Amino acid sequence: MLPSQRALFEIPRQICYLNAASYSPLPLRTLEAGRAAVLRKGTPWTLEASFANQQHERARLAAARLINAEASDIALISSISYGAATAAKMLPIARGTRVIVLENDHSSPVLEWQTRAEAEGFTVETVRQPDDGDWTSAVLESIERSGAPPVSLASISSVHWSDGGLIDVDKVGATLRQRDAAFLVDATHSTGVLATDVKHLDPDFLVFPTYKWLLGPYGRAFLYVAKRHQGGIPLEQTASGRRNVRAENAVYFTDLSYVPDARRFDMGERDHFISMEMASIGMEMMADWGTPAIVQRLTMLTERIAAGVRDIGVHVPEPHLRAPHVLSLAFKGGMPAGLVEGLASEGVYVAPRLGRMRVSPHVYNDEADVDRFVEVLGRRLRG
Repeated sequence: MLPSQRALFEIPRQICYLNAASYSPLPLRTLEAGRAAVLRKGTPWTLEASFANQQHERARLAAARLINAEASDIALISSISYGAATAAKMLPIARGTRVIVLENDHSSPVLEWQTRAEAEGFTVETVRQPDDGDWTSAVLESIERSGAPPVSLASISSVHWSDGGLIDVDKVGATLRQRDAAFLVDATHSTGVLATDVKHLDPDFLVFPTYKWLLGPYGRAFLYVAKRHQGGIPLEQTASGRRNVRAENAVYFTDLSYVPDARRFDMGERDHFISMEMASIGMEMMADWGTPAIVQRLTMLTERIAAGVRDIGVHVPEPHLRAPHVLSLAFKGGMPAGLVEGLASEGVYVAPRLGRMRVSPHVYNDEADVDRFVEVLGRRLRG
């Protein structure tokens, strides 16, 4: 099992930060890289001509390594919404068909299709949050519902952000393939922690950012594009997406053909002075630790919390229904007002999410953190 990596972060001992699902702190190495990068932008004449491309390809390779993809299958983008919009530009949704989404899922994989549905003549079907917490069965039932219009696409998260509900994307993907339906996966809360293999899963698109579980900055995200879609038209038209549009050429628009792989979908103004290297460092650290060791550590922490809160009137979903790194705590009669703020006043940080308390430890947490959380939570609930 991976030991606590707290020493690699600037986290005071009195701080109990259990909110990685909102945003993670940055490792010390990443902070130093960010500072150096800002200075680099201040003196751009020191940069070699090859510097930008080296930054892009390092990040692309780091992202690909996390999901067992090829670097040429990865586009450098800014956000989940950018990835969803890119997919929507390429995926024709036939009239009279359905797009499957999750109730209260992140906005990006939902709103793109809701915005298009009326004009394009398809419907968006929302899978309601199941009472038993079994998101996978609920999604499969929706896809397979007898008498329903055909499914064109499922656009869903692999782990539900609010309750940590785990969706078995392998089962969902196989069911969609039987119906020739497309699959877009928002892997925000799984990439880097849970094993992800796009060669086995074979989604049409898979997208993830770095600012949560991948220990990176805002504004950096990555889009996996299946080879069958790599001939599509990008969301933006950029010089880097074309074979030979270069300022150093005698003829600027020398060859307007698109580059042949997912690089054509890179966002415009790909940042490389500051945050691209920061994103690479976090992803490389996660890959070096490996998902088995990370999952072992985070499972131990969340199980320790679950065991500690069972006797103080808190409900925790069953382990097989939730991700190993996110706990959703429900309170009889609802979460007490001011509870999250009260915890924060004692240096314990969690998040209120849809009437419950979300607790999300990461590799920088240790047993002392979770024991302190249980002690402070119990004391405040009793008080």
